[in-house]
Amino acid sequence: MERFIIEESGPLRGRVRISGSKNSVLPIIAATLLTDEECIIHDVPLLTDVLTMQNLIEDLGGRASWDNDANLAIRVSDIKKIQASYELCAKMRASFLVAGPILARMGEVKISLPGGCAIGSRPVDLHLKGLAALGAEISQEHGYVSARAKKLVGANIYLDFPSVGATENIMMAAALAEGQTIIQNCAVEPEIVDLSNFLTSMGAQIRGSGTDTIRIQGVNKLSGTNHNVIPDRIEAGTFMVAAAISRGEIFLENVVTDHLKPAIAKLREVGVEIEESEEGLNVKSGSLRRPIDIKTLPYPGFPTDMQAQFVAFLATTPGTNLVTETVFENRFMHVPELVRMGADIKIDSRSAIIEGVEKLAGTQVKASDLRAGAALMLAALTAAGTTEIHDIYHIDRGYYRFDQKLRQLGGKITRVNG
Repeated sequence: MERFIIEESGPLRGRVRISGSKNSVLPIIAATLLTDEECIIHDVPLLTDVLTMQNLIEDLGGRASWDNDANLAIRVSDIKKIQASYELCAKMRASFLVAGPILARMGEVKISLPGGCAIGSRPVDLHLKGLAALGAEISQEHGYVSARAKKLVGANIYLDFPSVGATENIMMAAALAEGQTIIQNCAVEPEIVDLSNFLTSMGAQIRGSGTDTIRIQGVNKLSGTNHNVIPDRIEAGTFMVAAAISRGEIFLENVVTDHLKPAIAKLREVGVEIEESEEGLNVKSGSLRRPIDIKTLPYPGFPTDMQAQFVAFLATTPGTNLVTETVFENRFMHVPELVRMGADIKIDSRSAIIEGVEKLAGTQVKASDLRAGAALMLAALTAAGTTEIHDIYHIDRGYYRFDQKLRQLGGKITRVNG
């Protein structure tokens, strides 16, 4: 098993280009199942999750090819089977996003319940509620979900929670349904807008993406397209925290600042200096350090995917900080690992009470999930001595060449096999 050996590195400095969004490209790859024509997706991060989704598409009968490790061409002339591979679906939650497209195109789908990071309960009930509202007959047996529909018909669908995945699955299925579908209380994340733009470029008729009500007028056929994926706002936020925690200065290229407002606001509140320009963001650790409170919320609130990185940063920030997690009930698994490094953090229900310490200390730790792994890497860069991080496959699932980018900024990181 691979692991990272990280030495205290001092302030990180330099420029870094943010990759295309992992959370955008996975549903976009799933959406290629909706047409028999070629789709070309640009600025695709070559991540293990992306490769898993590519393998899933190929297992279903599609063909995929890469150009310069950044552009992915996919064509699914025929869907060869309606059952998605259990082995591939077990690797990540996003695999369930093929359910809507296969159902819409084939009238039937069978798929296992998804895997992914163990950060809390993430049921697919809302996905199934939406597909059932469009006319699908749903059944569950032995860990598999089956959906059948002679014809999908538009419907009014209200989501009890603004689930990103459910919104995406319903959007894709509704794009080929008969009549109009209205999704209310839907997710408003930038990744929803990116998927909507991809579907629209294929010929879908969608209005309202980015608001809590999306209207979709179904069409008979979708065509191939070219599409540029939006920058990854979580990767961008992680590098912003890297500048702050290392007391350094990093310029971020290829960012959409509107997507980063919560992280920018909280870093400025602590005292970090952030300058916006047409070229990107300059993030410089300021001299002031003020304690803050954070509560994770669905977009446009503070993202749960940035919680672990901020906890690592605040563990080195003077004063008492409070971080409350409202999205996932089991997303403080990085805290015991940070405590092993000398952090003073106490968990009270869904809140972490963080007393900033002057210095963390290197030791052996384990990445429990994707964002926890990133947080431990940031902490290790500033910790005295040597830190050894295990189970780094979690990190590779969601950050493209993360260790290489950090090394270019001055991080002392070695990837070790065995």
